[in-house]
Amino acid sequence: MSQAGGAADVDQPRTLYVGNLESGVTDELVAALFGQIGPIQGCKIITESGGDPYAFVEFVNHTDASAALTAMNQRMCLGKELRVNWASSAVQHNQAHHRQDTSKHHHIFVGDLSPQVETHELREAFAPFGEISDCRVVKDSATQKSKGYGFVSFMNKEDAENAIQMMNGSWLGSRAIRTNWATRKPMQKDETLAHGGHGGHHKNLSYDEVYNQSSPTNCTVYCGGLGPAASSEDALRQAFEEFGEIIDIRVFKEKGYAFVKFGAKESACRAIVARHNQDLGGQPVKCSWGKEQEQPPQQHYPYGDPYQMNYWYTGYGRVDGGYHPQMNQMGGDYMNQMYSPAAPYGQYYQQYPMMGMPQGGPSGAGPMPMPPYPPQQQYPTQ
Repeated sequence: MSQAGGAADVDQPRTLYVGNLESGVTDELVAALFGQIGPIQGCKIITESGGDPYAFVEFVNHTDASAALTAMNQRMCLGKELRVNWASSAVQHNQAHHRQDTSKHHHIFVGDLSPQVETHELREAFAPFGEISDCRVVKDSATQKSKGYGFVSFMNKEDAENAIQMMNGSWLGSRAIRTNWATRKPMQKDETLAHGGHGGHHKNLSYDEVYNQSSPTNCTVYCGGLGPAASSEDALRQAFEEFGEIIDIRVFKEKGYAFVKFGAKESACRAIVARHNQDLGGQPVKCSWGKEQEQPPQQHYPYGDPYQMNYWYTGYGRVDGGYHPQMNQMGGDYMNQMYSPAAPYGQYYQQYPMMGMPQGGPSGAGPMPMPPYPPQQQYPTQ
């Protein structure tokens, strides 16, 4: 080989990405397998929590690496079909440092993934858009089954933007996927949380402080200030499910807020502490305790529980006899219609006369009997 040819070969890629590995595969086995094609300089298997193991194999020269790509792609290894491709420059850097800091990179959330889609397939689908620094399909730690979503991180913001635009609605596996910006990591301990209704006043909210602000049975988180990108059940689920089991999510997109109900108060408390004032879909959100009104004791309603899943915002700025004025900004018309402790039931009920009945009641002789509870507040049709 000429000197010019040798220099050209050095400048060409020599590192392969090897995906879809069986969990028991070792560095030595992969090195021996690919070493049959030509001499290699290094081999490293990367195992990430909740993802499939994958490896990087660096050859001495480009010619052998190219031959290995052709020979080893889709070859069976311990019962699984290998996926072999060229590793990007970003991935090679990751290999050299084992795990690079991707906190300043640009992260994409990929939802509606088919159960059979693996990490290597997700990477292959997004690879044409640019240098990928990290990629994984999120799996249940107990069953190792896909949770139906994943994350792809790009070095360059423009590459990530193009991927979001071009891949949203594209088919991967047996489903059309959804793409959007992923949320930021939870705020650090030295960052502060703002108390609603106390402009300019900030305070570090501890877990215990937040926990004690609501009843032991409250498992509902109010999430306000939502932008269009975050005003969907899927976006909220991927932002909050790391804190615990989610029972229900109700989104009021036009009002810009939602309620997330967890299976345990501890999960809801962690979510409030971690997500309050954090960026979600491009703008900061406000998280606080929602309030869940249960059915009054010894009451029976043949047409269902009028209080079922009936949430409203309590906030950190509540004042005696009602809510802080800032509530109107955060809750909108929906919360303005809720029962206010400052108004007796009679005043509330007079706003809802029965159809066809005079204000004075059926006989017109006096006020209509008051029910023991305010009328049911229905969620608007989404």
